[in-house]
Amino acid sequence: MIDPEGKQLGVKPLPEALAVARQLDLDLVEVAPDASPPVVRIMDYNRFKYETAQRARESRKKGTNTSVKEMKYRPKIGSGDFVTKTRQVMRFLEDGHKVKVTITFRGREVSHPELGMKILEDLIQQVKPVGKVEAAPKLDGKNMTMLLAPDRRARQAQRKAPTAGAAEGSGAAQGPSSEAPAPSSDGVGPQLVQPLVGTPS
Repeated sequence: MIDPEGKQLGVKPLPEALAVARQLDLDLVEVAPDASPPVVRIMDYNRFKYETAQRARESRKKGTNTSVKEMKYRPKIGSGDFVTKTRQVMRFLEDGHKVKVTITFRGREVSHPELGMKILEDLIQQVKPVGKVEAAPKLDGKNMTMLLAPDRRARQAQRKAPTAGAAEGSGAAQGPSSEAPAPSSDGVGPQLVQPLVGTPS
């Protein structure tokens, strides 16, 4: 039997162990049923379940960090399409994914890389609350690419920011800035078990 601080209390009969847990207004939880004798611990079972769920959630998030999504833009993308695609990029970043952003040039557009660069600069500003640039923009043939990654520090800072500040930067994507060229239309813990309180064997 283990107390709430992790101290070993030795082998106890079940009725006695239940009585100790009740005196502390806590639960008696079997954490190693396969041991001989089985190991129980006095704890707050609801808190134990919550913390176990939190650890599982964090583990899932870490498992998605290596996933890379892709989003494609056009140099003359319309404002509405820019907002829609940027919102999806932000969702990917919030879910822990990296995002490869590709600007695809067609025909003579390749002679105006500044158009693609402007789109990427606007995108960087939009995703600042949740993401950061991991690989700077580079031109490769008819494509300009950039890699974004989740920024946990920025997200934490945003959560702590006053609500007044949140009204100014709510994280909602906006269209390309007015300085850009006018867009065209083509644009491992213990095993989780039920508490033993109230269920003496």
